[in-house]
Amino acid sequence: MSSAAAENTREQSAFAPFTHKAFAVIWIATVLSNIGTWMHDVGAGWLMTNLNPSPMMVALVQTATTLPVFLFALPAGALADLMDRRRLLLAAQTILAALAVCLGFMVYAGQISPVLLLLFTFLMGTFSAFSTPAWQAITPSLVPRNVLNSAVSLNSVGINISRAIGPALAGVILVQVGLAAPFMVNALSFLVVIAALWWWTPPKKAERTLPAEDILGAMWTGVRYARNSRPFKNTVLRAVGFFLFASAYWALLPLVTKKNLGGGSELYGILLGSVGAGAVLGALMLPKVRTRLKADHVVLLGTVGTAISLGLFAVTAQSFVAVAASIIAGASWIGVLTTLNVSAQTSLPDWVRARGLSLFVMAFFGSQTLGSLLWGQLASRTTISIALLVAAAGLLLAVPLFWGFKLHQEKTADLTPSAHWPEPVLAHKVELDRGPVMITVEYIIDVKKKTEFVAVMDSLSSERRRDGAYSWGIFEDTEKPGRFLEYFLVASWLEHLRQHERVTKSAHDVQMEARRFHVLLEEPVVSHFVSP
Repeated sequence: MSSAAAENTREQSAFAPFTHKAFAVIWIATVLSNIGTWMHDVGAGWLMTNLNPSPMMVALVQTATTLPVFLFALPAGALADLMDRRRLLLAAQTILAALAVCLGFMVYAGQISPVLLLLFTFLMGTFSAFSTPAWQAITPSLVPRNVLNSAVSLNSVGINISRAIGPALAGVILVQVGLAAPFMVNALSFLVVIAALWWWTPPKKAERTLPAEDILGAMWTGVRYARNSRPFKNTVLRAVGFFLFASAYWALLPLVTKKNLGGGSELYGILLGSVGAGAVLGALMLPKVRTRLKADHVVLLGTVGTAISLGLFAVTAQSFVAVAASIIAGASWIGVLTTLNVSAQTSLPDWVRARGLSLFVMAFFGSQTLGSLLWGQLASRTTISIALLVAAAGLLLAVPLFWGFKLHQEKTADLTPSAHWPEPVLAHKVELDRGPVMITVEYIIDVKKKTEFVAVMDSLSSERRRDGAYSWGIFEDTEKPGRFLEYFLVASWLEHLRQHERVTKSAHDVQMEARRFHVLLEEPVVSHFVSP
């Protein structure tokens, strides 16, 4: 085998990211921390069944975990794009460790109540929300682009290895040590991540030449980019269509264990561990599956598998059947989550990555939050089995409803900065806050190719809007056939200068395609107009 072929094989390996030390260290630390987090989640869910075993209160534990991510993910994403991500993560992990210690001592002292448990769960969910976009956004800093897909998959594998170990370990120590133990172990696990972050030295970024965006402006910029990116929008919609219904077994599994199966904390830990084991198995199979199936078909397969597992949870009273259903659920979950996550990652350039991923996380956790409330309420009014069967039916009905929203994955557009826009020619200095600014581009084309030109310009309009334009249009000269004027508006001169930094190589390709229609040898005339 040639050295080039060997290198290509290594890059395609599911484990290639582990050859990069920073990724390996951070990955191991987060797996250990996530084991603590899963132990915490099992402890919180089981503690609530002892404090107040109503389906609604048990489901509210899941809601209190996921609601903060839905509420705070977007400002967290903006912060992760604007400030040092390592420092943000260190601060959040330190606060989470302190909260876990406090909760553990209160449980040990017998001072915990359902309301206090939900409050601590909500607070920990809040600081986790401020960590999540930063965690996802640093992945491209840990590995080169050619193994990014494998790195994202391995991150999901790590989460599910911890899901396989954490719940089972929690089930044992809940019985052997006590209800406070999972929370104290979780506090210790945060220290491992803090140590890894102190050790890691992020790659230096290019020095910022322009003033940083304010937090509200940065949030709006992220929303604007997402709204004008069809691949990213499709990914978010597909996430909502899956996680809204798939959240049923996460919300109701403690009650399935206790009421349908008649089990205790050990069985609950085994079932959650089986979900994790299924997820690890699914992640190991995923590279081969992706060589045979497109991303949309992987999501379809995972959706059907999740519906089957929900149906099995609903009808069985046998523990071994529930374990099998958990394995199917875990493999299906990892297939869908990893596929959607990679689609979101590869749809975003670095300058807006954390904000875009925060919107994906909002869709993910928002769907789980709403689903937890929905399935908890439905189970309270009917039965646990009926709620699970309704969720399974909803998953299957969502397939044709969302099938038209195709995912963007594998062979992706190059979203690295192109830096091909020349500096604007200025007769005098323009203040950065002056605006709005109108940029025009004049094209002279062959009128016979007008239809094709307009179609290309329509694609270019999305690029302009993603990079900062709030208005875009194209006009044809009534006196000179073939003369077209493109315009786009940005809020200020500073925002236009940011466009120069944001424009990607993919946008450059679209602009060159539009340039192909320009029949003159000279470049299309670009003009800048600033509001007086």
